[in-house]
Amino acid sequence: MAGSFDAAAELYERARPSYPQQAVDWLLESAPQRVLDLGAGTGKLTRLLAGRVDVLYAVDPSPNMLAQLADAVPQAITAVGAAEAIPLPDGCVDAVLVAQAWHWVDPARALPEVRRVLAPRGVLGLIWNVRDESVPWVAELTRIIHGSEAERFVANDQPLPTELGPIGRLVVRWERPFDRQSLLELVGSRSYVISAPPDERAAIMRGVDDLLDNHPALQDEANWRLPYRTEAFRIRLA
Repeated sequence: MAGSFDAAAELYERARPSYPQQAVDWLLESAPQRVLDLGAGTGKLTRLLAGRVDVLYAVDPSPNMLAQLADAVPQAITAVGAAEAIPLPDGCVDAVLVAQAWHWVDPARALPEVRRVLAPRGVLGLIWNVRDESVPWVAELTRIIHGSEAERFVANDQPLPTELGPIGRLVVRWERPFDRQSLLELVGSRSYVISAPPDERAAIMRGVDDLLDNHPALQDEANWRLPYRTEAFRIRLA
């Protein structure tokens, strides 16, 4: 399912949110000047790093996603690659940041690669946007569209193995305005929906339409807001 995004790069770029500045500032607290955005996708995080670091690498397995990124952040040095085989030399970065992607990797193979490309005392930072399902209508939305690998991963507190050292965590709550079209596009950008058979995909979209039309909390279309929790994790490797 991780490979499904290559065919939906334009939709992903259009539909997915960025990240709160507070969370990005926290990930960059050590002031790294050489940064790798690993699993960079279309560059949602890369944009927020541009201009803040001297050298910016972006690596992703999807050529189509990287093409979107290169258009948006031309100063980034891009390369097709994976967390399990990072196409960069040893000790070349001060921080490796992974946005909305660590749940797709094999940590047993990825962590040695992260250690290899990090300079001494380098930082590994992970970040996810997850919908706030403590809000009843959002919980119902998840029931319709199915939970994601990212949501399950973060909910189970699995982001980093504790043997790496003390893990810092930051949670930022925020809301994103939406309309019917943007929510349907957001749902359509999810790996489960991209990979679903056409009839199942159509049923999911009908379910979202029905939720928007009938849920009591969504009667005022002018004030539609999708609540998020941004979960960020940070560790300085020995």
